[in-house]
Amino acid sequence: MTVPEQRPGPPGKASRPLSLLPDDPDVSRIRFELAIDAAGIGSFDWDLVTGRLSWDDQLMAIFGYRPGGFDESIDAFAARLHPDDRERTLQALQDAIDDVGVYDAEFRVVLPSGETRWVQGRGRALADDRGTAVRLLGAGIDTTRLREGDARVSRVLETMRSAFFALDRRWRFTYVNAEAERVLHRSREELLGGVVWTLFPAAVGSAFEVHYRAAMEGGEERVFEAYYPPPLDSWYEVRAWPGPDGLSVYFLDVTERRAAEQRARDSAARLALVAEVSALMSATLGSPAGERTALQRVAEAVVPVLGDWAILTLADGADGRMHDVASWHADPALRPVTATYAALRLASIAPDAPVLRALGSGRLLTVADVPAAIRPTLPEGEVLDAFDALAPRTAVTLPLLARGRTLGALSVYRGAGRPAATDEDVAAAREVADRVALALDNARLFDQQRRLAEALQRSLLTAPPQPDEAEIVVRYQPAVQVAQVGGDWYDAFQQPDGATVLVIGDVVGHDTEAAAAMGQLRGMLRGVAHRGDTPPDAVLAELDAAVDALGLDTMATAVVARVEQTPEQRAAGTTTLRWSNAGHPPPLLLTPEGEVRRLGGERGELMLGVDPAARRTSHEVEVRRGSTLLLYTDGLVEGRDLLLDEGIERLRDALTELAGLPLERLCDALVRRLRPEGLQDDVALVAIRLHPQPEGPRP
Repeated sequence: MTVPEQRPGPPGKASRPLSLLPDDPDVSRIRFELAIDAAGIGSFDWDLVTGRLSWDDQLMAIFGYRPGGFDESIDAFAARLHPDDRERTLQALQDAIDDVGVYDAEFRVVLPSGETRWVQGRGRALADDRGTAVRLLGAGIDTTRLREGDARVSRVLETMRSAFFALDRRWRFTYVNAEAERVLHRSREELLGGVVWTLFPAAVGSAFEVHYRAAMEGGEERVFEAYYPPPLDSWYEVRAWPGPDGLSVYFLDVTERRAAEQRARDSAARLALVAEVSALMSATLGSPAGERTALQRVAEAVVPVLGDWAILTLADGADGRMHDVASWHADPALRPVTATYAALRLASIAPDAPVLRALGSGRLLTVADVPAAIRPTLPEGEVLDAFDALAPRTAVTLPLLARGRTLGALSVYRGAGRPAATDEDVAAAREVADRVALALDNARLFDQQRRLAEALQRSLLTAPPQPDEAEIVVRYQPAVQVAQVGGDWYDAFQQPDGATVLVIGDVVGHDTEAAAAMGQLRGMLRGVAHRGDTPPDAVLAELDAAVDALGLDTMATAVVARVEQTPEQRAAGTTTLRWSNAGHPPPLLLTPEGEVRRLGGERGELMLGVDPAARRTSHEVEVRRGSTLLLYTDGLVEGRDLLLDEGIERLRDALTELAGLPLERLCDALVRRLRPEGLQDDVALVAIRLHPQPEGPRP
């Protein structure tokens, strides 16, 4: 077709391209034509009756036709179409004609030079009075540059490692890159044009829908992580931002990263569990009741790190029978049910049940299907109801082994909603079981040693006599709990003449050798002092000589005090205290009036075991009946945080304040008050309170 280069004005008027008035109708037409030219839009007019296809100059230029080179036929149009696009483009034209509708197609044009251009064609069919299409009007625009820009963007999107897709405002996929195809497990053909909520129904109501709609409605970017269930079964890190045409979405499959982070958290939790178990076992053991308390805390620590619920079984130390002594469940509502099952299961399960096999063989057992292994063996009733309510799926049972002995078992269960224990979980459970078993065994061995030590202590530190006219109270508290005995000792006995002898001593050292030396010294001192009215200084001198002669190679401090009374003193209500001090803290005297006196100088004479020829001196004081004499070791008044002289002053103050207490309570209160933070050294003390005497002969 031919299009005039200058369009004529309205009939009867000359063309006035430079002198048109602003309101001239031609102004709007010229503006429209200039806009069309500037946009590079060409127009066409296809007369379907005559077959003539008229193009303007812009459209001919787009198709690469020179003026006069286009023969105004549909064949000339088809000749320029790319072979791959020819059939669908012509079909689009035919569909518009058949339907008397709209024509819309984008296609490639091959120019005579071989260059390829993209063209977007749009038009509309016009019908006659009978409804038959007789004309097709439209336009075409060169979209090559836009396509090249889109291609560049597409190449970037296709090569990047992030998945990307675009949704229009009706939530339909308009673009999907290759990585998105891979991550979403769907091809472009399946996705493009499809609605996201239809293709991915699990996204409805999830974080994906919440954030996508919020981004679209609020016009702001949303960044989030969310999980999509099977068949994708993956976690995604998503960045969605809105645009004029819809929503652009970048996303990464972060399932592995999250799994690695979870593995790291699980590993840290397992390490923390092992440390916690070690700490709480150390803190709570020491008695049968302590064993059960400790194992209950272990059960609470194990859940939910290693399983959903757990039971701990313990062998009775007396008869060796097994008892379920602790249980715990992650769900508070199921803890009573777990306790019920633990109370009933050992009496109900078959002899070959996993826990009994683990106890018998001493080997770890894993159970892949607990219901199949256990449920058929349980009787109808409460235990079966509890089992069904707990609904275990898998289990790990570990014996508590220590020094070749099975002390119990740890059973950890998981429900159907949690995968079976991994190798790391099993290794952590084994470590927990080993530490629990070792702590239990150590505690039991310690308890045996403690009982033996207490028996030795009772044999060495006998109960004091109780004369009719006095009350004697003794206290011994060892600081070294492992041994339960040390070098401190006390003694109290009566001599044949009726006098009462009190002894307090401290052998250098805090081990069993010190305890043995203490027993020897105590026995020799008793033998020396019991034979008659030997004064305290002579007793210490003979003891010192015996230490040297027998080669005991030990040193000790000691105070020997003798309570004497003549008939005249009895009548007067007084008594003589005679004592000798070999390097020991000074005795304290509490008078009936509540005054506290320090007996002796700042320090005693030379300690025992240094010089057998050392001078020993006895001192004496006459006291009224009702007085109290207190002998003590330095553990009560000296420590890392307390100097000896300061401690003695504290003891004097406490004795003054507590003077009115009965002697038993007085001694206990002194120990509590002076060593409230715990003993740093052994403490021994012996106290005698002289009762007022009735008139008449002594019984």
